[in-house]
Amino acid sequence: MSVIKHKEQRVGIFIDTQNLYHCAKNLYRARVNFGQVVKDALAGRALIRAVAYVVTTESGEEKAFFEALEKAGIETKTKDLQIFAGGAKKADWDVGLAVDAIKMAPKVDTVIIASGDGDFVPLVQYLKENQGCQVEVVSFGKSTSAKLIEAADSFTDLDTNPRKYLLGRGGDRAS
Repeated sequence: MSVIKHKEQRVGIFIDTQNLYHCAKNLYRARVNFGQVVKDALAGRALIRAVAYVVTTESGEEKAFFEALEKAGIETKTKDLQIFAGGAKKADWDVGLAVDAIKMAPKVDTVIIASGDGDFVPLVQYLKENQGCQVEVVSFGKSTSAKLIEAADSFTDLDTNPRKYLLGRGGDRAS
């Protein structure tokens, strides 16, 4: 998959924070260096907007994480964690991310989805076919939907150099 990337290209980056967080945690027992992911995905192009979709908990322990994202130039959109009567928890941002990507599509040339979730395949197809956007996917290949990789114009596999994109036990960089 070869795509054209040039510095005048307007780019919108949409980060499925929970997806990348859980992939890094399960594969490497580490945290994601979202700033590095955005920098490399952008590849010197014109960033119009980078948005991370995040979940807040009652404890508020994620506050420092949200601040780190904003310091890296990444806007955060928050949603409260839902806890159901049986104890089940839900915090799904897929629809919110998709709606924002569709709304932003006329203002960008390239949409980058940082997620391995196969639920985004229809979004990728819509953005390419109906909005004329180049759509790139960035995620950990070991846990990325093959259909999502196939649908995208290009795929950046964070597993090819995991230490570069991780913080903590699996990586060698500090936040």
